[in-house]
Amino acid sequence: MVSSTGIAGLTLGGGLGWLMGKHGLALDNLISIELITAEGEAIRTSKDEKPDLFWGVRGGGGNFGVATGFEYQLHPVGPEVTSGLIAHPFERARDVLRFYRESTAALPDEHVLFGTLAHAPDGSGVKLAAMVTCHCGPLAAAEKATLPLKQFGSPVLDAVGPMSYCELNGMLDAGYPKGAFNYWKSTFLRQLSDDAIDTMIACFARCPTPMGQLLLEHVHGAATRVGVEETAFPHRAVGYNFLVLSQWMDPTMTDRCIAWARETYQQMEPFAAAGRYVNYLGDDEPGDPVAAAYGPNYGHLRELKTKYDPKNFFRMNQNIRPLV
Repeated sequence: MVSSTGIAGLTLGGGLGWLMGKHGLALDNLISIELITAEGEAIRTSKDEKPDLFWGVRGGGGNFGVATGFEYQLHPVGPEVTSGLIAHPFERARDVLRFYRESTAALPDEHVLFGTLAHAPDGSGVKLAAMVTCHCGPLAAAEKATLPLKQFGSPVLDAVGPMSYCELNGMLDAGYPKGAFNYWKSTFLRQLSDDAIDTMIACFARCPTPMGQLLLEHVHGAATRVGVEETAFPHRAVGYNFLVLSQWMDPTMTDRCIAWARETYQQMEPFAAAGRYVNYLGDDEPGDPVAAAYGPNYGHLRELKTKYDPKNFFRMNQNIRPLV
């Protein structure tokens, strides 16, 4: 969803994206991976070659080797898709997020819709409630599907329309500048209840940085029609991933911005599901967040780790510990 994101790490840990409703996660589109093992051996893994390892690398991150090559299934897209952002005044945030919840209740596979509490992109610090969308189907169908978003309320910004997929994939880049300080925390939600919405709004009102945001990533469609145990990535239920994204440029703001992210995450914990998205895990998590990221697949991943990297050579990561 941001063009500077590295495709390797994105894929190995999951791969949420604009096309996941229609074509699944990035890892769902892997045909094969080339790896260098801890022993220095170059191997290729696919459904037909070392299928146990192929299962593990689809979600298991860099725990099994250095990934040096990826082979993907391609899909025709566009060339134009209907995408963009619709923003409302922060004062309407409760109505916007409730409308967002209703809108995500029955989306076609071609339509992905995220909700966010964010700041105006001009750096003014003005808080907004917004929806970001992509419809990768025919333009006529996309226009019909996005019309309710455009007709809701009185948006202060409506930038939804046809654009190339490459334009879409760089649309948010300016909000993630190189050199910025970042501190993220996330969890899947059990449901987007009114209480959860109200808590999000209250927390965002206290956001100390004009680069901070709260994001709801809705997962549905093809990404949810893969069995929990078909890949190492277990999070296949329809629902929302909630992300606290604290970002700032001034190093004197570090303590305040980290504290806000932690407090917001703590306030949202009553609404959290058990699962975590491994690509968003931090390095200061209490307990065993990696186990939460892999849920019922964690035991099998530890067995694979023991088989392919028993000395835990690849440990500078969201580490899956071997059994020995």
